[in-house]
Amino acid sequence: MNYSIEFFEAAQQLIDAGRFIDQKGWVPATSGNFSARLSDGSIAITVSGKHKGHLTPDDIMLIDADANALDGKKPSAETLLHTALYQRFPEVNAILHPHSLNATLISKLHTEAVTLQNYELLKALPGIDTHACAIVIPIFENDQTISRLAACVNRYLDHNGDVYAYLIAGHGLYTWGASVQDSLRYLEALDFLFECELRLQRVNNQ
Repeated sequence: MNYSIEFFEAAQQLIDAGRFIDQKGWVPATSGNFSARLSDGSIAITVSGKHKGHLTPDDIMLIDADANALDGKKPSAETLLHTALYQRFPEVNAILHPHSLNATLISKLHTEAVTLQNYELLKALPGIDTHACAIVIPIFENDQTISRLAACVNRYLDHNGDVYAYLIAGHGLYTWGASVQDSLRYLEALDFLFECELRLQRVNNQ
């Protein structure tokens, strides 16, 4: 298959994001998956089973908006979670899904959602210009049937409006933005805030 220049540019952005995320320890083993939407509506996404800190252009594949492979490679098992977000949010062009320790732990300590309130770093998220606010990060039960999990996420979003990210219990975080760089910024901010919450809970329980 002849890939476009735009595909290779998006692939390199995902490779660079993977290296940064791996340096943070957020994608152990072969966990996580990343994607970027191209101008024609197709999606560059990480293939299944590759370590995200050691990605090469061959580890990025192309799918259509319905999660069908366009180049014969095998996409991540969670591809439908990516395409569901792209279908819902036309302004979103990148999705990052790591398995950081903080995201995994906080998703086990809360049942339905994590509320982040009165943190200065909330201003790293789009549309927030003051610490005096609160955002809710919903938590969904893990499910190996990805179509069912995607439907669960969609039902929540239908009734609760836009959110900045979501957690899968015992699994990891999904966040998204207008670009890979924006998504990476949101990811870094959210993981820091999750760690703040975890440390506060530890102090409060002493």
